Amino acid sequence: MAHAGPETREELRSESREEVDEPPLYKVFLLNDDYTTMEFVVSILRLVFKKTEEDAVAIMFNVHRQGMGLCGVYPFEIAETKVDTVHALAVENGFPLKCIMEKE
Repeated sequence: MAHAGPETREELRSESREEVDEPPLYKVFLLNDDYTTMEFVVSILRLVFKKTEEDAVAIMFNVHRQGMGLCGVYPFEIAETKVDTVHALAVENGFPLKCIMEKE
């Protein structure tokens, strides 16, 4: 069997370079209601969204004064999980707290 010389060696090159798009991001908001306590909202922000006490209080006041507060921006699956977690904890604790997500 003959060896192929350098003149017959083929180079394999990948001509196609696919660009990978970043996944879309979603904003997660808490919505104000007349029954959920400020303390519970702060605890949700600390537990679910890993906010500092100071940030959690600031967001809670946005929820209270403006009707909603931005908790964070995440890829779809993470945002969806956080919304579901907030709703489950709210129901478990007897609060009607609502959490929504919208595409950024």
